[in-house]
Amino acid sequence: MTTIGIIGAGHIGSQVARKAVQVGYDVVISNSRGPETLTELVAELGPHARAATAAEAAAAGDFAVVTVPLKSIADLPARPLAGKIVIDTNNYYWERDGRIPALDNGEATTSGLLQEQLPKSMVAKGFNHIMYSQITTDGTPAGTENRRALATASDFPEAAELVTTLYDAFGFDTVNIGPLSESWRAERDRPAYVAHQSAAELRENLAKAPRTI
Repeated sequence: MTTIGIIGAGHIGSQVARKAVQVGYDVVISNSRGPETLTELVAELGPHARAATAAEAAAAGDFAVVTVPLKSIADLPARPLAGKIVIDTNNYYWERDGRIPALDNGEATTSGLLQEQLPKSMVAKGFNHIMYSQITTDGTPAGTENRRALATASDFPEAAELVTTLYDAFGFDTVNIGPLSESWRAERDRPAYVAHQSAAELRENLAKAPRTI
């Protein structure tokens, strides 16, 4: 069994955990308040899930999903994530995170900032441009007409391939944007953001995205 370490048990993290257990993964999930606050979620998820600290989830996972506010990435446990693929679900909400000039000016991306924070990990963008509730409801079998597609981006081909495998297990096609420097194309307020789109439609929306908003 492959184990996913999920750091962040909010809307996205809990939905990824639900779908992951459903399709056959083990899950170790954490939040900022401590594993004792995740009792109800873990009970719902069943025997293939357990709660832990962020460091424990990072260590237990064969790969990790990081779904914490952008302003909190400096607190992530870098050491147990070293050498692992880390899927980043983040978006930049300046109202929550404070203004970050490098993002406002189009000089950086959210996932690129995480890669800088975790230099020994392999970061890939994932699950950032879908409504959290739809992670468990919108997936369909491979080959379904107009199957919904989601984007990924990474500087590491093996990381993008893993996201593709996970997306497919969850019921989604994948469009690989390329390196993290291009991941802004699927970020907040751009045409691909939270739109229900096929792979062809997603490619079109990514292509017409403005660099700054």
